[in-house]
Amino acid sequence: MPNSISSASRTSSWISNDLKKMTPKFAILTLCLIVARQLCWAQDPLVFSTDGSKPASTNVLGQAYPRIHPDLRATVRIKAPEAKKLELDLGKKYPMAVDGEGVWTATTEPLVPGFHYYSIIIDGVAVCDPASETFYGMGRQASGIEIPTAGEDFYEIKDVPHGEVRERWYHATTTDAWRRIYVYTPPGYDKDPQIRYPVLYLQHGGGEDERGWVVQGHMSQIMDNLIAEKKAQPMIVVMEKGYAKKVGEPEVPLRPPSGSTAMPPDFSRMFSAVEEVFTKDLIPMIDTTYRTKSDRSSRAMAGLSMGGMQAFVIGLKNLNSFAYLGGFSGAGGGFGGETFDPKTSHGGVMADAKSFNQKVSVLFMSIGTAEGERFYHSVKGYRDALESVGIKTVYYESPGTAHEWHTWRRSLREFAPLLFNK
Repeated sequence: MPNSISSASRTSSWISNDLKKMTPKFAILTLCLIVARQLCWAQDPLVFSTDGSKPASTNVLGQAYPRIHPDLRATVRIKAPEAKKLELDLGKKYPMAVDGEGVWTATTEPLVPGFHYYSIIIDGVAVCDPASETFYGMGRQASGIEIPTAGEDFYEIKDVPHGEVRERWYHATTTDAWRRIYVYTPPGYDKDPQIRYPVLYLQHGGGEDERGWVVQGHMSQIMDNLIAEKKAQPMIVVMEKGYAKKVGEPEVPLRPPSGSTAMPPDFSRMFSAVEEVFTKDLIPMIDTTYRTKSDRSSRAMAGLSMGGMQAFVIGLKNLNSFAYLGGFSGAGGGFGGETFDPKTSHGGVMADAKSFNQKVSVLFMSIGTAEGERFYHSVKGYRDALESVGIKTVYYESPGTAHEWHTWRRSLREFAPLLFNK
């Protein structure tokens, strides 16, 4: 906290040297503002704390909570004087304690670095924290908290040339509906109309949508920084929605009904519809609207979790369209630990390993080391099965991260430099 005597001395000196030059009314107004700022500064929890904690970067502007502690614990606080019971749901549920003013507080144990969705359960109803920005994840709008990773800034805005993220709507004949996409164009895209660019189609995960890579993933900052460092080729990046249904078909549920013990739904019908959207609607529209290189060697597809499975399922069925494939925490093996058979899996496109390796420039897979057995062994096991039959892969493990966005940001950082170099 500022020393009030030294602050007063500096203010007094400032008055004697500068306020005398002002008109009386302006001098009085300025002095009032200075005093008010001194009082607010001395009590501002956004600036000072006794425990070294800081507001999360994902907070709404001006909000002191949630706070991140030096040991990566998080404290969430909300005022709900009429509520009877509150819990913080951050994958794990934390009981919240209330004080005499109706302010409820919970502090977690140290959290894995990265981005985490969370909710506050008020008397049994999950709601967003009004002090946090909201993000489309978990199949709905949810709060999010960023747990910083020491020494990493590859996904932050830097003083480098910046590309643009453009929102675009187009009509897909497959679904007979308007669909929204986001398109990243690299720095300098509008300066030279003669230059054409390769394209990466980048998919989100289940429960998220086409906004995910832009908002939660910071993909434009990652790409700007990689391109500025000459670690990645300038490229267009297209982000589509991973859900679709053909005309006349019912929706595919993303999860079993609440309280059901049923297995997760079979995504094959939805993936089939998304494939047709890509091959019949999206790719032709992109190639006629943007200055793309339209040969297969200039086209890649990747995604996270569900989007990684889509990249493999769609990409391996359409190797005439894609030369680069990437699955971040999700790939062609799914999450069930299926036995891989190169003669039958993905239509047998991997039956001849030598021919496949010549056609696919990069087959990339990644996983976070803290994702848990379900994801870790599925992805690594699938990669090991591919290698055992002679399929060349590039494999990356994100140290200490879970099934969340920092794993996938790091994966994009590793994947993008491999693209379009042949």
